[in-house]
Amino acid sequence: MKTRKSYLLLPIFALAVMVGRSAAADVPDSALIQPDALVKILQTNAGAKPLILQVGFQKLYQQAHIPGAEYVGAANDGPGIQNLEKHVGSLPKNKAIVLYCGCCPWWHCPNVRPAYELLHSMGFTNVKVLYIAQNFGADWVSKGYPTEKSE
Repeated sequence: MKTRKSYLLLPIFALAVMVGRSAAADVPDSALIQPDALVKILQTNAGAKPLILQVGFQKLYQQAHIPGAEYVGAANDGPGIQNLEKHVGSLPKNKAIVLYCGCCPWWHCPNVRPAYELLHSMGFTNVKVLYIAQNFGADWVSKGYPTEKSE
C-alpha cells in the first residue's frame, strides 16, 4: 500500500514541477554561460569584451554589479523590455551580449527569459545568459568575482 501511494504522488509532483518552472528554465542550455567562464573572458586582454546588461532590479544593480555592466531595467515588464530594445537597437546583430539578473534562484527568475527572447527575436546571434543558480550574492559576490557599486 505504501508503494502504491508513492506512485500516485509521482505524477502530481512532476506536474507541480512543470507548472512551477519559471521562464528562466526555458533559456536553452546552449545560450548559458557560467560565472567562472565570464570572469575569464573579462580578465583577458585579448579581443572585444561582451556588452553586459543587467536585466533585473535596480536596487540589486546599485548594491553590486559586474564591472562595466549596464542597467537596462527589469525585463519582466513593459518599460524594462522597451528600454532593453532601445538600448540594443543600433548595435550590430553579431554583437556579443551577456544578460544577467541574479535576483533569485534560477528557476524563479522572471527577467532573463523575456530579455533573451527579445534579443533573439531582434536577430541578435551572439547572446548569452549568465547562469546564476541561487542569486548574484551567492554565485558571484561571495566567490570573490569582481563587482562595483552604483553611485
